[in-house]
Order: sequence, then structure tokens, then C-alpha cells
Amino acid sequence: MNHPTPARARRLLLATLAQSLLSAALLLAAPAAALADAAAFESAFARFQQAGPDNADAVDESAKAFQQLLAADPADPVLRAYAGAATAMRATTTLLPWRKIAHAEDGLALLDKALALLNATHDAPLHRGVPAVLEARLVAANTFLRLPGMFNRGDRGRALLQQVLGSPLLNSAPALFRATVWMRAAQQAEADGQAAQARWLYEQVATAPVPQAEQARARLAKL
Repeated sequence: MNHPTPARARRLLLATLAQSLLSAALLLAAPAAALADAAAFESAFARFQQAGPDNADAVDESAKAFQQLLAADPADPVLRAYAGAATAMRATTTLLPWRKIAHAEDGLALLDKALALLNATHDAPLHRGVPAVLEARLVAANTFLRLPGMFNRGDRGRALLQQVLGSPLLNSAPALFRATVWMRAAQQAEADGQAAQARWLYEQVATAPVPQAEQARARLAKL
């Protein structure tokens, strides 16, 4: 049996040590990267929540933030859905008709692509513990239902909202997300003249330990 020379033995030892240190570094870096991604998502989501016709800065900033996140992970349907929703919302920040249409169409293209990406693997939680399929569909439904009738997305929006509401995955989603779905579905039922359905949905929120409970109770008092 041939034994390695002292010099070769030292090189083997150093190589093994270097590999061990690299593996340890990768193990430490992975959680740090995941935390950074989560923080970036939360920051973008917070601005998205503030976005609206009265806050054009939040609209633009959330659109840019989600576009940057999407560029780093183009296969993520949730990032694409939020990027699409924020882009479509840019239509509310301009008075120029052609820009309104351009923003809306660009946003819809992103949303359509996000929905087309969905498959069985997206039943798993992705961001904030929410199943990706539910969050992407809810974001798309919200956008479709808020668009003017000329875009002919209302029926698709209602169908997507019902898919989220009726999904068995909703039962295991975080309470805050479930309440968000119930509130949105209740508001749509109320708008569509379905008072009994709206009342039932508001009651689900009103009796849950969630921030939307007070709002749901206020809506119930007016039904």
C-alpha cells in the first residue's frame, strides 16, 4: 500500500479543510439570504398596501420593488402577480389616457403570466406561510375586479375569488390571510347584492382574532 508523502498529505488536509469551511459558509449564508429575501418582500408588500390613487409614490415604489424581486426570481408567480397588480395600479397615477391603458395592459400581461405559471407545486406555502396558488389568484382577482368594465375582467375576477374562497388550502393558511380573503369576498358579495353571503363572510371575520374584525362588525351593522 502506497502512503502519501508528507507534502501530499498536507495538501489533502488543506483541501478537506477548505471544503469543510466552504460548506459551513454556504449553510450560514443560506438562512441569511432567505431572511434578506423575506425582508425585501415585506418591504415591497408594505408599500403595496399603502398604494392607491392618493399615494402615487407608494404605487411607483411597490411596482419597482416587486419588479426587482421578480428579476431575481422570475419563476415566482406571487412576485409576478404583485408586480402586475402594482403596474396596473399605475393607471390611477396619470391623467393621460394612453398611459392609463398602457399601464393597465402591462399589468394584466404580468398577471396573466403569473396565473399561467401556477401548478401543483404552488399549493405549498411560499411567502409568509401562504400557499402561492392562493395569494397569486387573490392578487389577480383584486386587480381584475377593480378594473373598468372595458377590460372585461370582472367575471374572471369573480371566478378567481371563488376559487380561493373554496380552496381546501385556505383552511391551513395563516389567519390574517384567511380574513383578507373573507373580507374581499364579502365586499364583492355585498356589491353583487348577495346580502346573505356577505353577512356570513363578515361573521367569519368578526369572530376571528384578526385586525379586520372591527371593520367586519361595522359592515355587519349596516347590512
